[in-house]
Amino acid sequence: MPLGVDGPCAFAADQVKRPDTMTSSGPQFPMFSRRRAMAILPAAFLATTALPRVLRAQEAAPADVAAPQTFSFDLLSDVMREKAGREPQAAPAVADFLTSLTYDDYQKIVFWPDRARWNFPGSDFRVHAFHMGWLFREPVNVFEVADGMAVPMGFSTEDFEYRGDLKARVPEGFTLPGVAGIRLNSPLNRPDLFDEVVAFAGASYFRALGRDNFYGLSARGLAVNTGLSSTEEFPRFSAFYLEKPQPGAGTVTVYAALESASVTGAYRFVITPGEETVIDVTARLYFRAGVEQLGVAPLTSMFLYSEVNRSGYDDYRPQVHDSNGLRIVREDGDVLWRALNNPKALASTFIALTRPKSFGLYQRDRDFQHYQDAEAHYERRPTCVIEPQGDWGEGSVRLVEIPSDLEVNDNIVAFWVPKATVAAGDMREFDYRMRWGMLDEDDGGDLAVVHETRAGHGGNAGVSEKPDTRKFVVDFRGGLLARLPEDNGEVQPVVSISNGKAQVTTLSKVRDSNIWRLVLDVASEPGAVVELSAHIAGYGRKLSEVWLFQWVRP
Repeated sequence: MPLGVDGPCAFAADQVKRPDTMTSSGPQFPMFSRRRAMAILPAAFLATTALPRVLRAQEAAPADVAAPQTFSFDLLSDVMREKAGREPQAAPAVADFLTSLTYDDYQKIVFWPDRARWNFPGSDFRVHAFHMGWLFREPVNVFEVADGMAVPMGFSTEDFEYRGDLKARVPEGFTLPGVAGIRLNSPLNRPDLFDEVVAFAGASYFRALGRDNFYGLSARGLAVNTGLSSTEEFPRFSAFYLEKPQPGAGTVTVYAALESASVTGAYRFVITPGEETVIDVTARLYFRAGVEQLGVAPLTSMFLYSEVNRSGYDDYRPQVHDSNGLRIVREDGDVLWRALNNPKALASTFIALTRPKSFGLYQRDRDFQHYQDAEAHYERRPTCVIEPQGDWGEGSVRLVEIPSDLEVNDNIVAFWVPKATVAAGDMREFDYRMRWGMLDEDDGGDLAVVHETRAGHGGNAGVSEKPDTRKFVVDFRGGLLARLPEDNGEVQPVVSISNGKAQVTTLSKVRDSNIWRLVLDVASEPGAVVELSAHIAGYGRKLSEVWLFQWVRP
């Protein structure tokens, strides 16, 4: 089934969304769409990660009595390599009260903060678990690693509060066969409060926060055949190995086993909370079968509307989005800004690159006045940047934009697609750094940044619109450009348009500001996919980022 809005592979409209929180108590399941939740259901045929001989704790009898097992990242990698050579096995069936939990039941389950693991003197981390049940019916096993040995970190009904009438239906002291995921808390914002830093829950989804952030965009361990006509796979993390931190340690390491029909994987996440929370990722992938499209370091976000498509929404809020642009830094330092859109039909953009320095989904606008949402606080949603480590070679960053009419739908996906094909028996390793936070590195540099993208009907204001044209207004802010006078003859726009033509092009400086405004009236044939590119140049150099946009002419 293709990626769209009509099935289990969709960012569907009846998404589940919990309130944003930044506290160490209460129900803090990170927001996720029905698509994310549904993504774990097709994986029912997958085996739990039972590591043979040296790491067999998951197949042992009750997790709380299983003996310690030798563990290392290389050992985990060897096991996942071996599993890739075998057919996937069915996950163990989950019975008891877990299968009867409904959505309403699930909202009544809260992890007890005083049951957090790693609650010892000097520890800057706490481990919470997400409960199984409702859509989360495949057990995820959790282990603590210390001194090279892995011990099951078992959870039971004693670790959770069951509110209302649910309490009477839950057996006391019942050992859970696994959990739905884990959350790591740390004193991110205040030294006296353990806030959420990162949460892993559902398939291979996870989220992180920098200081003063609210949950926004998500990441995934891997994307397989996303946005293609063939059925998308949703690999899942079937086990986590948490390396017990030393007292006072500011970094924690999490290992994960990934499984899917076509691929297995061993992951290492080295997590350092802070103003920018940094996660260093190593992904070792082992392929059971060829993959049509491999999506590395995928990011998922929401874009409903901004000034580029504001006219279609009768809403008091000027903008609604978790991210508003895809920013890419090429190997040569060239900076691209692809403004996001909520298209009328599924849209896709491939940006070819060789050894990119970074790519990421940005929430660039940090002004509350531009959102006016005192609950969601979109101005505090994190940016996430992927910085490849080592040589990733040739490939492309793919951006998928999915039509959406509700802000609860995650409708933006971005990931790296290697040029080299993947065949059965292949192994790939990818190292990258993720930075989550406000990320203000756009300010203070020599290049002017894309401050805002606006769009509307073509033609002159106050007269009849031209139905075959679209007006694009792009504001560039800051950089060396801001210090140049408006009448500087050296400053010129450089515009490129495929499948269309600019009928009007003007560039001027907005009076009493550090903004230069580029205005384009673009004409095209009905149904054409128009790719636009523009930047400002002068004195033999680029003076701004390269603005990119895709317009599909109705």
